[in-house]
Amino acid sequence: MLVASEVKGELARIVPARICCRRAELAGLLSADRTVGAVSTFEYGTARIAVQLATSLGLPISGPQPASRSGRPAGERSSGRHHLVVGLARGAIADWAWDSAPACDRRAYLRGVLLGGGSISLGASGPHIEFVFRGRRGADTLRRHLRESGARGGLSKRRGRWVVYLKGREEVATLLQLTGANRALLDFETSRVGSEVRNRLNRLLNAEEANLARTVRAADRQLQAIDHLEAEGTLRQLPEGLRAAAIERKRQPEADLDTLAGALGVSRSAANHRLRRIVELARNGQSVTAPAARGRRAAG
Repeated sequence: MLVASEVKGELARIVPARICCRRAELAGLLSADRTVGAVSTFEYGTARIAVQLATSLGLPISGPQPASRSGRPAGERSSGRHHLVVGLARGAIADWAWDSAPACDRRAYLRGVLLGGGSISLGASGPHIEFVFRGRRGADTLRRHLRESGARGGLSKRRGRWVVYLKGREEVATLLQLTGANRALLDFETSRVGSEVRNRLNRLLNAEEANLARTVRAADRQLQAIDHLEAEGTLRQLPEGLRAAAIERKRQPEADLDTLAGALGVSRSAANHRLRRIVELARNGQSVTAPAARGRRAAG
């Protein structure tokens, strides 16, 4: 099963070949609404790629240094989980802009956004990616960027923060493809196909089980009707087609309608009509005299 940490691990190992793409990815890392003027992350891979990108562009950096959530100095002991903070001035890449960027830069930017501020959930409840912002402006901007790239993100407010989210396999797969998580996308699609096959198989099994249950109930009604007519002595008075259907049903009490129709040499609908007629006659307490018998009585 695909794990969220594996997705970010794969993305963090991608080093863009073009300088423009490196600047774009760094801009995406810095766009996370968590720490101003720094890349703040829990993942070592994200901190490493931030340092690598900034160094390759000749930009001054500080860190990475651990800092706790509560803002304690790095030397003060804390049992809480620590961020890794890479200090980098946002002004170093201030001239980068989404609207004028080519497609490759936009993909690199979204990769940086996902690494720096994305929360990925791939649990049993369904795939889910979200980005949390303090203000709505940043959330609306990212949502527009995602929409222009082909991924439709939703917007909600939670505990005073604005959340941009991608929900559903199609939207999550689109973002993985855009950001270059090819292995994660393959695993994700394999899981999706496997889930769809299992769901389809379950539907087929449920349908087959329901059909079997209906066949058993129908056969039971038919056998009871045949026994009732036989006990009253009216079974032998039925037309030849009905008698043949009754005899074949008693011979094959567990057979389905197709099997009975083949044995009788008639169509499925004809076999069904004959058996249904037998049940109706038994239920209504009526009998049908064979044509030959009617003819003999008329002649007499």
